[in-house]
Amino acid sequence: MTDLAPTIPLISDGIAPGAADEPAWLADLRRAGLSVYTERGLPTVKVEAWKYTSLAGLKKIPFVLDDGRARLPDGGDSDALALGPDDALRVTLVNGRLAGVPADLPAGVRIASLAHLLATEPSVVEPHLGRIADLADAPMGALNAALMADGLVVLVAPGTVLERPLHVVSVSNTPDGQARHGHPRHLIVLGDGARATLVESRVSAPGAADSLCNAVTEIALGREARLSHLRHVERADTAVDLDLTEATLGEGATYDTFTLTLGGRLVRNEARVRLRGGGASTALKGAYGARAGQHFDTTLVVDHAVPDATSDQVFKGVVDAGGKAVFQGKIIVRKDAQRTDGNQLHKAMLLARDAEVYTKPELEIYADDVTCSHGATVGELDLNQLFYLMARGIPEADARALLVEAFLDDVVEAVPEGPLREAFLGRVRAWQARRHATTWETS
Repeated sequence: MTDLAPTIPLISDGIAPGAADEPAWLADLRRAGLSVYTERGLPTVKVEAWKYTSLAGLKKIPFVLDDGRARLPDGGDSDALALGPDDALRVTLVNGRLAGVPADLPAGVRIASLAHLLATEPSVVEPHLGRIADLADAPMGALNAALMADGLVVLVAPGTVLERPLHVVSVSNTPDGQARHGHPRHLIVLGDGARATLVESRVSAPGAADSLCNAVTEIALGREARLSHLRHVERADTAVDLDLTEATLGEGATYDTFTLTLGGRLVRNEARVRLRGGGASTALKGAYGARAGQHFDTTLVVDHAVPDATSDQVFKGVVDAGGKAVFQGKIIVRKDAQRTDGNQLHKAMLLARDAEVYTKPELEIYADDVTCSHGATVGELDLNQLFYLMARGIPEADARALLVEAFLDDVVEAVPEGPLREAFLGRVRAWQARRHATTWETS
């Protein structure tokens, strides 16, 4: 790839990671992505899907493309922000590049660097890589296709049950203080009847400079496969974190997610789930807490293409003074997708007058035998409940923290009971402690 237009953000340095001897299908994918991005550039608020989220600020930052030389900071990846049970299989990425793989992987499970597979066994990833439904509708995904250099590949053989969770810690690091942008591409493939739990922590190294992580995760689930995907996003206040997840589900497959977003300057969690097999189901749930100067965007599209599939979207968020949040949820029911059951709910709590929430629920239905619903509410903290707690001797800051946790608690229950749920609740409490220096008991 050459002759990149110098006026187009994020490709003005002319760096293209594609190797001269890469497979033709991969070169075609890069060219297609570059063509879309050079034509459209960064999405603007005039694009409906980006109406409430502006990326214009990225033009003012002198980004350079990550060169792969960044390493974990002193102390390794043991940052307290990274979640995961003690028995988890741990995988670490630095700026989207694989930095470590556990040695004790069970039979039927393969974890590898995308860069390594593209260089040595491209046929392994070719059937699944680059299957974004419409690059023209995903400009940042198109940029990722053009500039992807590495990422994580997880392959689970048919019938394999991964008993231990796989914990992926993705660390953003800018050791030289130079603003960097990276475009990792991850691939998760579960064969027929396979089962796995994926825990993902997206964090920043201490003192990180401005950074942009523009990631794409492609997920393919075979017949009766089941993936539980838990994500925790707590990047630094200097970080922009954009993630597009494209999941395709076969017959009877299940894809359940929970996303907790608590940190980053601008975070967009976008998920597009395509139900392509009868009896497939997905539950997309999550919570967020935005503080001053933070902008969190959750954009979901669930596409029912076949009969007898189910989907559920439930998100709850809290926005403090100066924070901003966006929730866009869409359910598409195709003509032949009879007996679809699709539901969507978003609730937001504003903690100050200058907190902002924008919500846009959508149903697009072309079948007539369906059960679909959507709902969205935005409100303030209940002052009667606050008065009740304060009247019993609880300080106001602690009382507010208790009510916030109670508000978020029912959606956090989507996290499997045990250490993981407690870890997610612990991050919510830590977020509140940073807001008001609360000292209330957590037991």
